[in-house]
Amino acid sequence: MLIRREKAGDTEAIARVHTAAFDGDRPIEVGLVEALRASDAWLPALSLVAVDNSDNIVGHVVCTRAHVAGRPALGLGPLGVLPDTQRGGVGTALMHAVLGAADALGEPLVVLLGHIDYYPRFGFEPAAKLGIIASDETWGDHFQARTLSTYDPSLRGEFVYAGPFNDL
Repeated sequence: MLIRREKAGDTEAIARVHTAAFDGDRPIEVGLVEALRASDAWLPALSLVAVDNSDNIVGHVVCTRAHVAGRPALGLGPLGVLPDTQRGGVGTALMHAVLGAADALGEPLVVLLGHIDYYPRFGFEPAAKLGIIASDETWGDHFQARTLSTYDPSLRGEFVYAGPFNDL
């Protein structure tokens, strides 16, 4: 498996990954990726795909521009892996790659809404512990954050996802 940046010709394969991963005719994740890609929050260097030995895209992850109290941060998601390749390390490889890429770009913080038993293995913790406030308090500990090398503890306050997340 190879992890690489998304290319222009990958959009249909990425849509197929999210359709299969999220069980639906057109799950919201497909439209979300399309809307994010068309927005000013899109960061091409942080849209990554996993490619198998036959050059098929089997997974995708993206981070987009978000803010904490008006200061730049990243929102991660969606992360999708084809069902027949799940539990084979694809999601783990994508997570490590996107976090490494974000860190190399000097980003301070990555925030996501996700499973509390999966994301802590990548260094995520409840965002509230860092003073990062969710826009929806019902998210609880599912609203998680991971600091990166340039993190400054004064980065606290309300987290705001890229605009397309608000249209869900």
